[in-house]
Amino acid sequence: MTDLVIRPINAGEEKLFDALSDPGLVGRAAFGERYLDMVADGQYRPEWSWIALRDDVVVARAAWWGGPDDDQPLALDWFDFTDADAAVRLLRTVPLRAEYSISLPVGWRTEPAARAQAEARIAAATEAGMSVLVWRYRYRWSLDRGLPDRPGRLEFRPEPDDGIVLDVLRRIVEGSLDAHARHTAATSGPDAAAQEELDLLRWLPSPRDWWRLAWTPDGELVGLTVPARNHSTAIVGFVGVVPEQRGHGYAYDLLVEATHLLVEAGETVVVAATDQTNHPMAAAFARAGYPVERERVDLV
Repeated sequence: MTDLVIRPINAGEEKLFDALSDPGLVGRAAFGERYLDMVADGQYRPEWSWIALRDDVVVARAAWWGGPDDDQPLALDWFDFTDADAAVRLLRTVPLRAEYSISLPVGWRTEPAARAQAEARIAAATEAGMSVLVWRYRYRWSLDRGLPDRPGRLEFRPEPDDGIVLDVLRRIVEGSLDAHARHTAATSGPDAAAQEELDLLRWLPSPRDWWRLAWTPDGELVGLTVPARNHSTAIVGFVGVVPEQRGHGYAYDLLVEATHLLVEAGETVVVAATDQTNHPMAAAFARAGYPVERERVDLV
């Protein structure tokens, strides 16, 4: 067997990256997204797009994604191969570190071909040193589904002070069902988990004044809701309830408020996500009319 060559592509070699044959049953390709289109849109960079070649043939490839102003990638979200050993060596060799997210069709576990593709990628990433953190649902709501009525139980106010928002996030992290928050809190402490969440919200390119703190009519803090936009679509950036207010279904109120604010800003499609194990949040999305568009697994 010839030696494996592992390297980033050069500018102008995007078609070489795209040359690997893949059935497109999982990952971005399963949802009609094309690497070349995303390159043209500025979402992938040559230095973050790596290939493994054997006899000048691409046998594994991986592309890391980041925002236009980022100096480090935020996620590995394009990873395919025809040679599992090459795929593992590729991930071990590349000097980039970011969470690996695999987009999966709804019900993929009951489709043998899709399940095999998903499990092969998870196995390769695991052998390369990663581990599954969480399984997630991704939702895609559109205005033609009908805008849910505001429950009217809470008052929503903007809060321009990041310090106050950070304090609220610290409270929300306590006992959170979100796997990412729990992981960061366990490895680096709750303050780091709150700061990580704030940094991500500040990274989003949407207006800061869309953020809202939620209060009861008696002036008790309930939580935070952040309608937002990423670099391609409107999203529910954050919904969180402080510990002492949990158990009252307030996550639904916060979700509906975010949806209304996005519609008032002219948005007609909203994307959101939650952990599959976060049953209260999943129930809130279902009640608000958000359908599951795809599933996802995140590895760290």
